[in-house]
Amino acid sequence: MPMVALVVDDSMLIRYTVCRFLEQRGFAVESATNGAEALDVLSRVRADLIVTDMQMPKMSGGELITALKSRTETAGIPIIIVAGRASGFDNSEKRANFAIYKDIDIDAQLANALDAVLGKASRATAAGK
Repeated sequence: MPMVALVVDDSMLIRYTVCRFLEQRGFAVESATNGAEALDVLSRVRADLIVTDMQMPKMSGGELITALKSRTETAGIPIIIVAGRASGFDNSEKRANFAIYKDIDIDAQLANALDAVLGKASRATAAGK
């Protein structure tokens, strides 16, 4: 059974890019446009990884991380932040496992983040190997 990733970003282009990247590596992928939608998805789906933007309408990435960390069933899910350099994000969010910038070779950064967060063995599991 493939690992499940939840991609949370209000940018359709970034959601598509990250979802495609993860699907090519064997993940089943769900997506949401903000933190509130992400929590709704998580009420029905058990995610093994969450990739989230920080600046979103309705519920920001920081608020989503607070909600995730406060719940026993979601507190241990690895989190990768994807933020724009111009957004003012300064890597100060220490509750996430990894942070990357969406405007610098996102595929290479995502590959590094997956290795750091899940390790190669876990990624092979995602691919069903």
